[in-house]
Amino acid sequence: MNKEKILENKLFLYLTEFFAGMTVMAVELGASRLLAPYFSSSQIVWTIIIGTIMIAMALGNIYGGKSADKNPSPARLYKRILIAGLWIAMIPVLGKYIILAVSALLIFTVNSNFLIIAAFAACMVIFVFPLFLLGTVTPSLAKYSVESLEDSGRTVGTLNAFNTIGSIIGTFVPTFVTIPSVGTSITMLIFAGILIAISLVYFISSKTDKKKTKIITSSTIFILCCIIGSSNSFAFWETGLTYEGESIYNYLQVKESDTNVILSTNVLFGVQSVYMKEDSLTGMYYDYAMAAPLMTDKNTKDIEMLILGMGTGTYATQCKKYFGDMEIEGVEIDEKITQLSRQYFHLPDNVNVTTYDGRAFLNATDKKYDVIMVDAYQDITIPFQMSSIEFFTLVKEHLSENGVMVVNMNMHSSKEGNINQYLSDTISSVFSEVYAANVIGSTNRELFASNNPSMCNIFDEKRTMLENNELYYMMEQVSQNLEEYNKGNYVMTDDKAPVELLGMKVIDGLIKNEVAYYKNIYKKNGIKGIMDLFL
Repeated sequence: MNKEKILENKLFLYLTEFFAGMTVMAVELGASRLLAPYFSSSQIVWTIIIGTIMIAMALGNIYGGKSADKNPSPARLYKRILIAGLWIAMIPVLGKYIILAVSALLIFTVNSNFLIIAAFAACMVIFVFPLFLLGTVTPSLAKYSVESLEDSGRTVGTLNAFNTIGSIIGTFVPTFVTIPSVGTSITMLIFAGILIAISLVYFISSKTDKKKTKIITSSTIFILCCIIGSSNSFAFWETGLTYEGESIYNYLQVKESDTNVILSTNVLFGVQSVYMKEDSLTGMYYDYAMAAPLMTDKNTKDIEMLILGMGTGTYATQCKKYFGDMEIEGVEIDEKITQLSRQYFHLPDNVNVTTYDGRAFLNATDKKYDVIMVDAYQDITIPFQMSSIEFFTLVKEHLSENGVMVVNMNMHSSKEGNINQYLSDTISSVFSEVYAANVIGSTNRELFASNNPSMCNIFDEKRTMLENNELYYMMEQVSQNLEEYNKGNYVMTDDKAPVELLGMKVIDGLIKNEVAYYKNIYKKNGIKGIMDLFL
């Protein structure tokens, strides 16, 4: 079959459009999963991904149209598709290294908005070029498939329909099928392979020059990428990880030492859950949050507790150990995390965990609780729907009389208008009694809220009666750090809750403080000084 015949088969052209649209969406979703373990999966990162991809596609559309008019050679189009497929196939091999290289370069040159700039730069380097090439597909195929003005509308409409249907499949399949089952890397390789295959079908069926070279070279590169890039390891510098994988919602990493087991959803910073093998307190915010049951007017073993953002159940495990077999249930949106909690973190079987969104769960139940723990972080960000005045009002409605809500607030900052101030002011608009304690040695802050004016008196009375010395001294520490919160005017609503932008600002400041030491060395001794630190 010669070149003209295969192009006369409009089905082949429509399939090209279909697979191009499918791959664009698959790569977009893959981009979010590739960047998330390093930069988070916040709306800001998604905006960067969507924006850069749209820029690439727009430029590709312009170039593709001009190229098709100037030199209407199908071989040029399918060569671009082949190059795009090979580039995408190399992303699992090189993408992680490029992200770290870009981050390492920018961390010494950027003074603010590091995460935003680094995510944008990484996205531009890794994804813009192949998606620019795929952006040339639609105008080029329109040139080859339109035979006359009489059927131009129908032909272009059919092309767009195939592109849209492909995009729909490219949206659902990675999210619900390939990424959860085989991971981001293999997902990228699958869709890259489809592009390479459609290109090779054209070259095999055509009489273009050097087609054997194209077929052998591209096949060899793709096979090598499949061998080298099939690993799902994002923290490739880590050795001896207990578990590393992905779920629908998160990158997941379990790391084990002689003393503890840790869950993280980000490879660079953040610990989401920890289990102490010695059955001791963690020294983290979970310990401070254990003051909440002591602020209620109920016997601790009779308390009914709800944990929104269960994670692997560190808080539940500790409460059961130190306060007796109280009734605890949790809500966790990521079912895979719940599975890990049973496998690696010894979450008791009698702690029921519902796989659901925390706010949706409250909307679906009428049950009231004595303590509600809110710890719903998605990697390093807070879901906006669980940070508004409407949400905390819903929590209050599900508290028993004199019940207590405890909220874990990460990313503590002293700057005016920081995310914790917004959360605290919002909570203070709902509850009459609000107290907070900064967790020593971390950026966490625990906030306790109730409508019971005697909550602190109850806490003081109960903590002095504790028999466990370890818990007694921890509650003494909480008491010393506990301060009444003075309400301000930074209130978030469902309509306006800029948690991600606020969170990014705090993280930016934390990163700036962390790298200040290395920046000073870099200024004095250059890159050699930095290398000497690690050699």
